[in-house]
Amino acid sequence: MLTTGRSTPATAAPEGLARAPLARGADGANPRPHAIVIGSGFGGLAAAVRLGARGYRVTVLEKNDGPGGRAYVFRQDGFTFDAGPTIITVPHVLEELWALAGRDFHAEIDLREMQPFYRIRLDDGRTFDASRDPELMRAEIARFSPGDLDGYDRYMAVSRRICEFAFVKLGHAPMHSVSFMASILPRLLSHGAARTLHSLVARHFRSPELRAVLSFHPLLIGGNPFDVTAIYALISDLEQRWGVHFPMGGTGALVAGLVSLIEGQGNTLRYEAEVDEILLSGRRVTGVRLKDGESLTADVVVSNADAPFTYKHLLRNARRRWWPDWRLDRSRYSMGLFVWYFGTRRRYEDVPHHMILLGPRYRELLADIFHRKILADDFSLYLHRPTATDPSLAPDGCDTFYALAPVPNLDSGTDWTAMAEPYRQRIEAYLERTVLPGLGAEVISSKVVTPLYFRDRLNSLKGAGFSLEPVMSQSAWFRPHNRAQDVDGLYLVGAGTHPGAGVPGVISSAKVLDEVVPDAATLR
Repeated sequence: MLTTGRSTPATAAPEGLARAPLARGADGANPRPHAIVIGSGFGGLAAAVRLGARGYRVTVLEKNDGPGGRAYVFRQDGFTFDAGPTIITVPHVLEELWALAGRDFHAEIDLREMQPFYRIRLDDGRTFDASRDPELMRAEIARFSPGDLDGYDRYMAVSRRICEFAFVKLGHAPMHSVSFMASILPRLLSHGAARTLHSLVARHFRSPELRAVLSFHPLLIGGNPFDVTAIYALISDLEQRWGVHFPMGGTGALVAGLVSLIEGQGNTLRYEAEVDEILLSGRRVTGVRLKDGESLTADVVVSNADAPFTYKHLLRNARRRWWPDWRLDRSRYSMGLFVWYFGTRRRYEDVPHHMILLGPRYRELLADIFHRKILADDFSLYLHRPTATDPSLAPDGCDTFYALAPVPNLDSGTDWTAMAEPYRQRIEAYLERTVLPGLGAEVISSKVVTPLYFRDRLNSLKGAGFSLEPVMSQSAWFRPHNRAQDVDGLYLVGAGTHPGAGVPGVISSAKVLDEVVPDAATLR
């Protein structure tokens, strides 16, 4: 029987926490300068840990009933569903946060490396297993196109050079200075910043199948491989250099761990505390006002809310020369996401933890999603089966899944209240026909989210799954800065600011704060 029980957060707010009184600013009882963090996604939680380690008294304000933002966790019918990110690629960015709080990441988090990383299934049924083993990767390349082996070696060498410069050196560097941007632009251009990722991949591979296999990665952070800069070739090296991992207990275990770090620093999280406006005196931040009318003072405010939403709505009464409404309205936003979470009464042992199922069209489907903004009849999917690694995320003998389809954002005009169920049925029929035989009769728990969820619950403009699209004209200095423009004392972290979406990106955005937020001691 198909059930749709009420979902509850994996990490619920302790009873009474949302109504707990909040001290206002630094005072005699607690002389530490006060930092307010808006939102408890990975970026906000990481920012809170870093500010706490630097001597701030921190309060995290979360609109929803539990932490995580895009990494919220649903529990339903005995199944545990990670709502969003499921792939961890750069463990040391997390290890560093635990160390800042005086704790041991690996003593608290059981992180498992995936082998293979993921299986890519082409529409004709052939599969490609991506892994960290260079010889296994070369063998997979040779199965598809032996003539592309040299191209693979050359491409990975390019990917390593780009990753070393663009991620290792610049991933947590502030991008608010136009002179700094000018100084690095020649290096970025020399690494192919002016060309698209797909064109770079096509330069090294003749096989159309391998061009898809080696270029789809930007979709995991909201970008079209045919539009984003070739700098995103760094993802291939990033996977090879640090591996692809999954935490036992799901991504929610990382969220719960970060919450524990914040509370262990003596700081506070408040749930169901939605911020209505960031308060200013002139152009200086003084605090925030909540939807219920309560005003809270702060020395600094960090917004982990969607960056365009922060400017358009939370700073609606501020003078904004850099990010006025017209610029935000004309900006390019990432695609939307349709995600079907489902649990089955049986296990599908032949299905790996991570699987990419490419549809019959590649470039044309992406044009429908990103340019024409139409909901196509076909789709490509990311299929997540975490119980392949951690059976505890489902009842005994069962499997937990989610199937994610990139779709147009809300600029498409799609009526998701009418289309959600027919679209889910099409995905179910496709999965039943390809990799999950008999699926329709096996599903016992089901939940769907559409771009409406991202707009209404996560305050993402246009229901975009990853905020601003990561094209070159909206990257680095051209992206909303981590230190807000036009407003003093406000800082931004998360997918919509530098360096961008993805778990390593949003956690790195919090590391930028170490360079731009004043030390707490200077504010006492």
